[in-house]
Amino acid sequence: MKILVTGGTGYIGSHTVVELQKKGYEVIVIDNLSNSFESVLDNIAKITGIMPGFEKIDLADPAPTAAFFRQHPDIAAVIHFAAFKAVGESTEFPLMYYRNNLVSLINILQGMSDYGIRNLIFSSSCTVYGQPDELPVKESSPIKKAASPYGNTKQISEEIISDFINVTDISSIFLRYFNPIGAHESSLIGELPIGVPSNLVPFITQTGIGKHDYLRIWGNDYNTPDGTAIRDYIHVVDLARAHVVAVERLLMERQKQKLEIFNLGTGKGYSVMEVINSFEKISGLKLNYRIMERRQGDIEKIWADTEHANSELGWKAEKNLDDMTLSSWNWEKRLAGRIE
Repeated sequence: MKILVTGGTGYIGSHTVVELQKKGYEVIVIDNLSNSFESVLDNIAKITGIMPGFEKIDLADPAPTAAFFRQHPDIAAVIHFAAFKAVGESTEFPLMYYRNNLVSLINILQGMSDYGIRNLIFSSSCTVYGQPDELPVKESSPIKKAASPYGNTKQISEEIISDFINVTDISSIFLRYFNPIGAHESSLIGELPIGVPSNLVPFITQTGIGKHDYLRIWGNDYNTPDGTAIRDYIHVVDLARAHVVAVERLLMERQKQKLEIFNLGTGKGYSVMEVINSFEKISGLKLNYRIMERRQGDIEKIWADTEHANSELGWKAEKNLDDMTLSSWNWEKRLAGRIE
């Protein structure tokens, strides 16, 4: 079966392509390469022995998107990752985020509808919950006002899909994941942000390798044990495997309703300082860091209740925090040519 992965040269997308190919699926990647590199495809091929199909398309442009679906009416499912994703950047450039993230989704849904493609996995986010009143977060937790335009695009995207599948024969699974980190065990693919990273772990590893003089910690006055923000960090390979499980659930028509929602995390929250401590332990380095003011759009603490995904999908995160930071560090060292 042929699976379309949008944003497939990106961080989570590339790891998901690997897991899909390992399961025998034919994968076509669409990416505009705005925050990734085409060379990622070569590294996917080194891991799996298979070069995925690739089209460089800006999905916010309706004409080439429609042309793609016209040429590939035999797609069995779409996994939609392609989106801008930096919380801080979204507060500075909200229109850029709304145009890219929402228009691209609308164009994809139109293409799916036009050519009878019935299965959609949507890459959602724990940001839809805002700062929750109760922890851990369940799928039934209230959707609160988004703390950033990025989070709002995820909320609106979920609403668009929900409304659309009500009047079509498309089924969808929303995977609301928490904070993916880590890299493939081969160190051939991993998180590779262009410019200064907005996410914690690549900033940590880049500081450790010497690309930055110091690590910025955005606030140490939160209501948490050490004052730094808490997140539920999940290994990207665990996350990628969940997408394969979700796709197979749709393809085999095992879903219990047209729209299903699953939280993907480990069920445990780690503070920024705990992640730094893990990195220092596995690397043997001491990081230079500075405390900055809180960053607009960041929430204080969040972690997942994963019982629904564990029981209904039969999926569970397997890797621990040290596994995550070690694989991230090995990836960073490979990028710097320090390991083969």
